[in-house]
Amino acid sequence: MSDIATDRMRKVKSILVTQEAPADANSPYLKLTEKYNLKIDFRPFIQVEPVPVKEFRKQKIEILNHTAIIFTSRNAVDHFFHICQELKIEMPPEMKYFCISEQTSNYLQKYIVIRKRKIFTGLKTAQDLLEILKKHKNEKYLFPCSDIRKNDIPDFLKDNGYHYTEAIIYHTVAADLSDLKEVFYDILAFFSPSGINSLFVNFPEFKQNNTRIAAFGPTTAKAVRDAGLILDIEAPLPNAPSMTGALELYIKKANGIK
Repeated sequence: MSDIATDRMRKVKSILVTQEAPADANSPYLKLTEKYNLKIDFRPFIQVEPVPVKEFRKQKIEILNHTAIIFTSRNAVDHFFHICQELKIEMPPEMKYFCISEQTSNYLQKYIVIRKRKIFTGLKTAQDLLEILKKHKNEKYLFPCSDIRKNDIPDFLKDNGYHYTEAIIYHTVAADLSDLKEVFYDILAFFSPSGINSLFVNFPEFKQNNTRIAAFGPTTAKAVRDAGLILDIEAPLPNAPSMTGALELYIKKANGIK
């Protein structure tokens, strides 16, 4: 281990998670707080803004010309049905829905009556969803998304000759973090390149110093390194598939816990 790495193994007392606080009372973050006597705060570094209907119309997308819709988040569900409402479009009963996770498909119930024959759900990741899409090549897909999105699903659809349309229905922007200017944490945990971008939008002169940085996923890890920051904690790991798991491994080592 290098001198720099050794020097960075300082005791952890506080963590800022750059996401909304979990609603689950049994959140693994809560267990970390109690187990290691930590202060863990939550603050989204990014926020979403709906695309106005006037702007959506410029994309010249005919929603009802599609037979299936791909949803990768609850944000996409909300903003898509908001646009449908504004345009007075009602989803036909035969429309099919492909959701990245059970959480997303359950959320659909807010807007439609779910029938098993028309909803297809991945386990959790885009790769799971792609396996399902392979069995439904003849649909005309609509992919409602943000202006900042991962490439895996659209690249798969394009490379394999699927009929699909991408619809930008919301923008991902940096949240205002000005109240955090004089607040310092031992660890900042990031989950997307947009979060890293927000850090520098808010604090252009940000110096990492002794702040440890955790990143979930390869694109986030790359964004950390591209920004010239030291990546101290990378998730998922083979022995820690979640951010909390990777954080715990680091905390035990940094705090000298066997």
